[in-house]
Amino acid sequence: MKTAAADKKERRIFEEHIARRGYRMTRQRAIILEIFLKKEGHLSPEELYGLVRAKEPTVGRATVYRMLRLMNEADLARKVDLGDGLSRYEHKYGHAHHDHLICLRCGKTIEVVDEEIESLQEKMASKHGFTLTAHEMDLFGLCPSCKKKEDK
Repeated sequence: MKTAAADKKERRIFEEHIARRGYRMTRQRAIILEIFLKKEGHLSPEELYGLVRAKEPTVGRATVYRMLRLMNEADLARKVDLGDGLSRYEHKYGHAHHDHLICLRCGKTIEVVDEEIESLQEKMASKHGFTLTAHEMDLFGLCPSCKKKEDK
């Protein structure tokens, strides 16, 4: 579970990022940031917009989209594609790198941390003289429940 100190640090990182861009921390930006930081998982912009509107009805859809872009630029959020045509965002700062197993039928997503896979990816890059700076790995298939239904 995240601490208040972690949220404070993320807010400071964000404030410094937008200040470098010539922006200021508005009340609406603070609300969006607070809601995003408290919500774990993979949020679409529309899901975040719904959560924000429930707290502050004056926040517009475009403001939420701009905030997601700014949080992504500040390395607080990461944009992910889970194969359904929707962009989603998850926490990046202070969260361990992970990969995804994604069910193509029901959309279930499992976050996977595997040091052996990470090591193999680094070896593959090194073998080809490639310096890794980032990577994402998403594996698509059927979860056990959907596979069981398909087999019937």
